[in-house]
Amino acid sequence: MRKTSLTRPLILASESPRRAKLLAQLGLVHRVMPSQTVEPLPAPGEDVESFVQRAATAKALAVARQLPPSPHLVLAADTIVVLPTSLSDNGPRLHDAPVIVLGKPGTAAEARRMLYLLSGRVHSVVTAIALLNHPDDTTVSDVVETCVRMRQLSAVDIDNYVATGESLDKAGGYGIQGMGAVLVEEITGDYYTVVGLPLARLWQRLRPWMARG
Repeated sequence: MRKTSLTRPLILASESPRRAKLLAQLGLVHRVMPSQTVEPLPAPGEDVESFVQRAATAKALAVARQLPPSPHLVLAADTIVVLPTSLSDNGPRLHDAPVIVLGKPGTAAEARRMLYLLSGRVHSVVTAIALLNHPDDTTVSDVVETCVRMRQLSAVDIDNYVATGESLDKAGGYGIQGMGAVLVEEITGDYYTVVGLPLARLWQRLRPWMARG
């Protein structure tokens, strides 16, 4: 595979194997340094897009603090799954409408509950990327939203999917790049945003550091 050369080393501030695989898909040589920051949920009334942008930037800064004072690029990302709701006006908001945030389920029971909520409905996957230029630590960031319609799922569908084990490290309880693909009926927007790293937007942000020649 052809390598994409950058003018400085690239650090991926994530332990996600999916994001590492996507960088390799672009020919980007990188080193993985997972951020140890705690991933909080948006506060009541907080805008989801602002939240994921802030979270991605915090991850990048946390990793940059561990680097020597030599040129590096630090890439961080944050992905959140949200579902429209009419039950509360005090929750996080997307486009000024209240939403329920679905994080990573900690148990199979939580995964089943999330998939039940998503079944037959449209939800949004919002991913922010932050690209930090070390050592001056200036950062550029972007937020991309993709809408996903999940097909109507039976209890057997949900049980069979949860039994694959994919649910437990995925926001919303499913992974579109794996067996979760069979749960999805339609997407509107960028597929890679749902996987966790919007490649087209990232490529544009990386252009200033691409080696010429």
